[in-house]
Amino acid sequence: MQLSELQRVLDAQLEPWRFKDYAPNGLQVEGRAEVRTIVTGVTASQALIDAAIAQQADAILVHHGYFWKNEDPRLVGIKKRRLQSLLAHDISLLAYHLPLDAHPELGNNAQLARELGWQVEGQSGDQGLLWYGSVPVPQRADEFVRATGEKLGREALLLGRPDKPVRRVAWCTGGAQGYFAEAVALGVDAFVTGEVSEQQHHMALEYDVAFVAAGHHATERYGIRALGAWLSNNHDVSVVFIDVANPV
Repeated sequence: MQLSELQRVLDAQLEPWRFKDYAPNGLQVEGRAEVRTIVTGVTASQALIDAAIAQQADAILVHHGYFWKNEDPRLVGIKKRRLQSLLAHDISLLAYHLPLDAHPELGNNAQLARELGWQVEGQSGDQGLLWYGSVPVPQRADEFVRATGEKLGREALLLGRPDKPVRRVAWCTGGAQGYFAEAVALGVDAFVTGEVSEQQHHMALEYDVAFVAAGHHATERYGIRALGAWLSNNHDVSVVFIDVANPV
């Protein structure tokens, strides 16, 4: 598969032009023209790059890439070392941020719902990034958060009343704690995201809506894994998903 074709099929699937994002989506670092092996992962860390080099990969496909809005543009420090590793081994880097969060089938929100068995009812929020639906069996909030953590392989944090009955849930993977008030307005019993800020403790108690911080990395493993599986099933490339551990 040619690199140009890889970018074309990914763009066609994820439609990055529909999103106002914080970093460029698509090809971020150009490597060799022919792509036979792709390594996928959540974040283009040095650990993932080193693993891709060990796999003799031609390209890396991630959710969190480089060149974020307002970051230092200089190629120094870890940015220099990461880019040097990619260029020295002629490995391309492709990244899709919000388009991968929002995709109706392969996206992080869709895949998280599938992993946890939630019934999707709709999307809301800025660019359709806030999803909502129902759980298959109503649970107390403490039971709900325990089951969520067990499924994701990471202890999840519950803010709010432990005995709060959870029937309807809203979610947005990653660092979406800012959507909490909007989730509350949807009439849900719980909101699940990856990260948490200080004020969510008070909001959860005063709204009487459970807030669940289940891990930024843990909630965003599944979209990039699903995208890689779709690529390998539909195109002549080998795809290896590498889950670099991250407790955040």
